[in-house]
Amino acid sequence: MTEETPPTYSALPLPDRRDLADDRMLEEARGFHRLMSTRHSVRDFTDQPVPRDVIMACIAAAGLAPSGANQQPWHFVAISDPAMKARVREAAEEEERRFYDGGGGDEWLAALEPIGTNADKPHLTTAPWLIVIFAQRWGMRNGEKVKHYYVPESVGIATGMLITALHTAGLSCLTHTPNPMKFLNAMCDRPEAEKPVMILTVGHPAAHATVPAVAKKKKPLGEILTMMEGDAT
Repeated sequence: MTEETPPTYSALPLPDRRDLADDRMLEEARGFHRLMSTRHSVRDFTDQPVPRDVIMACIAAAGLAPSGANQQPWHFVAISDPAMKARVREAAEEEERRFYDGGGGDEWLAALEPIGTNADKPHLTTAPWLIVIFAQRWGMRNGEKVKHYYVPESVGIATGMLITALHTAGLSCLTHTPNPMKFLNAMCDRPEAEKPVMILTVGHPAAHATVPAVAKKKKPLGEILTMMEGDAT
């Protein structure tokens, strides 16, 4: 946050509580798991419009994410202007061609092969919205730089919440990270303090949309979870 004076500690009573019975907690958790199991990254979108209020509501939800020292080190640029989307696509594809022409290295390219990606990114102009996510490396207070802490972690959490909000709203999205992405600062008129970390393509999937078969192969719970429980007796 940008403030004129440093904030001081002041405690407030917890404003919101959700006290659920154990069986209701499990029901809610399993319901959320079912919802998220229907989330898929797609590369084929329609140009069906999505109301700006929906995009704004999803980004507002992302802005509620926890962050290091509550500095909220993120900024979102939502783009629907066709000319600007075309500029983003042109610059992104230029970087992608360098990547796929060998800049990414054999190992990285081999890892991407089962996903079926290439340098062509038509979704950047077809989908109704692009959301560019910036990480704020520092803020300003009284004309002086204020360092932000845990920036990648904080922005990662906010991005996950944004993707979840978009899916909850019935939309599909695709994460896109052309490298380097510095061109986005000038295009989006963002300051040096901000680093572009991702482009989210947002909209409705096309009727012919597909997903890579490998994308449905998720690690089983036993591979991603370790339970360390004490003696309950």
